[in-house]
Amino acid sequence: MSDVYELGISVDLRDEVSEQELDELRWHLGIGPQPERLSIVTRFPFVAEEESGGLVVEDDPCPLLAGRGAARRVGGALCSALADRAHLPRKGWALTSRQEIHPDEFDQTRELLRWLAARAHDTHTLVEGAVSLGYLRFYEDPVPEVLQVVDGWVVWPE
Repeated sequence: MSDVYELGISVDLRDEVSEQELDELRWHLGIGPQPERLSIVTRFPFVAEEESGGLVVEDDPCPLLAGRGAARRVGGALCSALADRAHLPRKGWALTSRQEIHPDEFDQTRELLRWLAARAHDTHTLVEGAVSLGYLRFYEDPVPEVLQVVDGWVVWPE
């Protein structure tokens, strides 16, 4: 049995994103190198076994939305893109990503989604104040659920 989800993000960001944040965002999308300093998602803990057999928590930064090519479980292709909206009436950045994600990756991805929601253009704000960023679908489900951030909290499916 697999616990894979399809994560689809489609969001327009306001034009107040700094160059340092854009560099880190590009890295997360797999379209740029890892910056020296991370400020959006700062911790990537994982448990490793020491030579002595003990366990230690280490930090291993990895981009969160950098999958490319054929999806293994959800069908279709994995991809990410970031486009400048400077030539459009609503300035800022257009971000689209389609990824496979496991619940073990929800914690780090949550931080990135919260950051995106805080910078999302007002057109992504729903009536009740939630910010719509895209969708999440368990790989066996035919219908996705709206991916929302409400008061800084990501609403994951049950």
